[in-house]
Amino acid sequence: MKRNYWRGKEKHGWSNRKHSYHPHRYRRPSHNNCTERLEQGEPQSPVNEGSSSSGDPSSSSLTQNSVVPELPGFYYDSEKNRYFRLLPGHNNYNPLTKEGIQYKAMECKRLRLLEEEEKQKKKTTRAGLNSSMLLQKRQLGLLSSTSYCRLVHELKVNCMQRRKIEIHSPDSSVAGTNNFKIIVADVACERIFTVNDVEHGGCKYGIINLSGLGKETLTVEIKLCLMGIAETPGCASLLPASLFSSTNPGDRPGMLCSFKISTAWSCAWCLNPQADNCFSTGLTRRVLVTNVVTGHRQTFGTGSDVLAQQFATQTPMLYNGCRSGEIFSIDVRQRNRKGQSWKAIRLFHDSAVTSIRLLEAEHYLMAGDMAGKIKLWDLRTAKCVKQYKGHHNEYAILPLHVNEEEGLLTAVGQDCYTRIWSLQDANLLRTIPSPHPSSKDAIPSVVFSSRLGGSRGVPGLLMAVKQDLYHFSYN
Repeated sequence: MKRNYWRGKEKHGWSNRKHSYHPHRYRRPSHNNCTERLEQGEPQSPVNEGSSSSGDPSSSSLTQNSVVPELPGFYYDSEKNRYFRLLPGHNNYNPLTKEGIQYKAMECKRLRLLEEEEKQKKKTTRAGLNSSMLLQKRQLGLLSSTSYCRLVHELKVNCMQRRKIEIHSPDSSVAGTNNFKIIVADVACERIFTVNDVEHGGCKYGIINLSGLGKETLTVEIKLCLMGIAETPGCASLLPASLFSSTNPGDRPGMLCSFKISTAWSCAWCLNPQADNCFSTGLTRRVLVTNVVTGHRQTFGTGSDVLAQQFATQTPMLYNGCRSGEIFSIDVRQRNRKGQSWKAIRLFHDSAVTSIRLLEAEHYLMAGDMAGKIKLWDLRTAKCVKQYKGHHNEYAILPLHVNEEEGLLTAVGQDCYTRIWSLQDANLLRTIPSPHPSSKDAIPSVVFSSRLGGSRGVPGLLMAVKQDLYHFSYN
């Protein structure tokens, strides 16, 4: 009798323990259960309500770290921790869309980062990195001169502050009327070549003199040099070098020649004396190399659209980045052959390559693709040696800016953020938000140099967005 009594108690006790354990508190609800509850029109949490009220720390950490499932016809509010139905309004028009919600969240993040920059809440990416520590280690012989200069540049990058530049022009039709499309610095970084959009089609070519970019004054002068009309999509234009040196508006030279090349994606000029006076154009499924003096043209079939090109300076080699993700080189001295036997070096990305940059010694090549990946390739071994994470790109052709003297890599993403990495260890040093709301037609164009403006200039980052020009001081 007693034996049966205690057996019953033991069985009853284990039964109570089983009922007190709730496995549904520790797992995400199934898609069907969420849908059934949301069909009733009530906002719901992405996890069961029991998990938030149970007080179990393991369940709360799981809720924070779990991935919120996407449900068709609903959106998730992270602040309220609830799902809400996307209901259509009048005439089946719904102003609340998934893209609109994402844009609102990105805009809030951009404004918050801009506010932090104005309050100078900047933190270095390396622990304990400051000027006094660097100087002390340098004096004690713990840092080489190369490492010291590299870390000083990193410290300056994190201390850059944004200031808006006032643009003046003798021609009232130039300044403040058209959006900046591209800005490129000359070799000495004393002048900036600009391309501005024109409302009726085409573009304006201009020169910005940085002599007025001083420590106290932020004024530059832009001069209209040439008007270009986009008669056909895809046109390679050759501009005279005297365009940069001419100061008298009456001495403005005309365009040397314009090559009406359809479906042109990219172009590059050769500086190697063995292939002098030649430029290349990346076309649809082929590469076209043209001699501007003789007019001779040479065609290489590629099998994919060529979106990026650059000539080497030490050898007459042309490097190409394709939509297929392939990167290959061509020796322009050889004649075109059938097949692909003329491809000297072949590298491969998983997505379309949009930008390539050879480093100074030409042993390494930097490449960016439409998946947002930036890789550093060793051309001698044909292997990727570094990858720079954080870049954002989905379908745009975005350039890479390599500054080996400062040991920095700069790139503007499709999300309109400007990111700066360390070339040596691929560490992301700084992320700069755009002063304008992010959009497809508001992706900034940047120029970075520690010699910006020449010997008397103010080094730093120059950013062109819409009709505005900004300077980030590097001192």
